[in-house]
Amino acid sequence: MNRIISHEYWLSILGVFLGHSTMFMWPMADRELFIDLMDMLTGARVTHAYLVPGGVRNDMPDGFREKALTYIRYFRKRLKEYDRIFFSNPIFTKRTQGVGILKPEDAIELGVVGTVLRGSGVRSDIRIDEPYGVYDQLDFDIPAPKAGDSYSRAMVPYIEMYESCRIIEQAFEKMPSGSVRVKYPAQAGLRTPAGETYARTEAARGEMGYYLVSDGTNKPYRLKLSVPSFRNLTAMNFLLKGARLADMPAIYWSFNYWPVEADR
Repeated sequence: MNRIISHEYWLSILGVFLGHSTMFMWPMADRELFIDLMDMLTGARVTHAYLVPGGVRNDMPDGFREKALTYIRYFRKRLKEYDRIFFSNPIFTKRTQGVGILKPEDAIELGVVGTVLRGSGVRSDIRIDEPYGVYDQLDFDIPAPKAGDSYSRAMVPYIEMYESCRIIEQAFEKMPSGSVRVKYPAQAGLRTPAGETYARTEAARGEMGYYLVSDGTNKPYRLKLSVPSFRNLTAMNFLLKGARLADMPAIYWSFNYWPVEADR
């Protein structure tokens, strides 16, 4: 659901950048449905703090499953409308197709991740390459259009919203009964051995990496985050060289770049 929330925000701003006000209003309104679901599940609209050591903070409330499935049925219809009024609209296609081409070899060399990398035709996704959680039990596709232009980079999150609906439905169907959280000692008593580790997940915009150093106490000695917006920023300078000023909005926002995430 968080992936849909993120992609809907990106899509609404893309609509503004390309002069399509309806494509700002529709995704923003539909995004609220899933924010409402996250609020119902976690008690917070944005910063959820739902995942905790041993599982999740609380079980699904009564009626959550039914409400979520109702929203998904509605949202699939809306995605078709998005295509009709925007993605198949010359306002969009003529300003994105063939604009800001990032070849697969350049994407790999520059180290881009997530929707930008897949938009260059590289089928890379941590959920498939290094499955975690229950992703190895779920059936979903990884879109990787080969053109490498702003159109392809925009189509990746659009298609991913369809796939996210499939994932949510499968999760509800396969979710076992039982406790939502494993009992563990008080957090103050948890101690990790001295050493270092790196773990990564596939966030909405791309690979999210966590580098953790422990000195053997109950508090991390150092924690460093690697976020997709910061990593993808390197390729933006590469693509904007020689580009027309009128093409900058399409190139810039096709990167699904979020300044707050990239801030260091």
